[in-house]
Amino acid sequence: MSKAPAVTQHGPHHYPLWFGGSASCFAACVTHPLDLTIGFKYSSAYTVKVRLQTQAHDGARKNMLQTFTHIVKADGIPGIYAGLSASLLRQMTYSTTRFGVYEELKEVFTTAKEKPSFPALVGMASASGFLGGIAGNPADILNVRMQNDAALPAADRRNYKNAIDGLSRMIKEEGVASLFRAVWPNSLRAVLMTASQLASYDIFKSELLRRTSMGDNLYTHFTASLMAGFVATTVCSPVDVIKTRIMTAKTNEAVWTLLARVTKQEGFSWVFKGWVPSFIRLGPHTIATFMFLEQHKKLWRKWKGWEEP
Repeated sequence: MSKAPAVTQHGPHHYPLWFGGSASCFAACVTHPLDLTIGFKYSSAYTVKVRLQTQAHDGARKNMLQTFTHIVKADGIPGIYAGLSASLLRQMTYSTTRFGVYEELKEVFTTAKEKPSFPALVGMASASGFLGGIAGNPADILNVRMQNDAALPAADRRNYKNAIDGLSRMIKEEGVASLFRAVWPNSLRAVLMTASQLASYDIFKSELLRRTSMGDNLYTHFTASLMAGFVATTVCSPVDVIKTRIMTAKTNEAVWTLLARVTKQEGFSWVFKGWVPSFIRLGPHTIATFMFLEQHKKLWRKWKGWEEP
């Protein structure tokens, strides 16, 4: 049987909206051990990044390696995927929305002869990130709480069994409004993340293809996504610290009050507190996300019989 000829696709390819969320879920499964260790005996898991961002400024302080070593010694390896349900729920809401809207906007403004400029891509990514931040806020709160739970005294732990249990208890114990706690700083962070991550990846990939002999392959995808992860971590670090502290706080505190208090106590060094563990988590996650996304697209093109770009 002869092979069917490839179909020439005029204009941008159209991919399913859920590809970004699916790729992000796969990436979360791969990188979860970098973000999480097993929780203490009575609780869930927590991240090295969150521990560094939420530890008290006074008293004995641990760097990333010391914190990670302490967690592993105390908790062991078997529960390395504890709390994964909250992370996956976050990707299914936050990432599906931001990737889906971004790709749709790119498709609308892309023609066979012209692609959107970098400022246009940043604008599209910012709008997509804002919507994704709102959609993913409840799961993001759960994710941070479940990661930080084991760092708390036993009496203060929430002990959510999984993401569904956490959502149910948040509504029952704190009201529906609790699902959107810190939604504005979280949405701002999502805007910065999506603009610096998605738009920069597209630009880096485009420039690598245009200025080097690299083809549209795994090496190019890896390089572009690594650079995008570096940019995203640097841009988002300040908002990430603020978001984490607000979401783990036991009392309500205005954002500006929090900024003033933290700056007074710690100086401006708090801006990049936890940058290294953030990059260690976000870098591989960004790489895995885009590489999975590119493979999603490649398989879709093959299934549709489209010519490869």
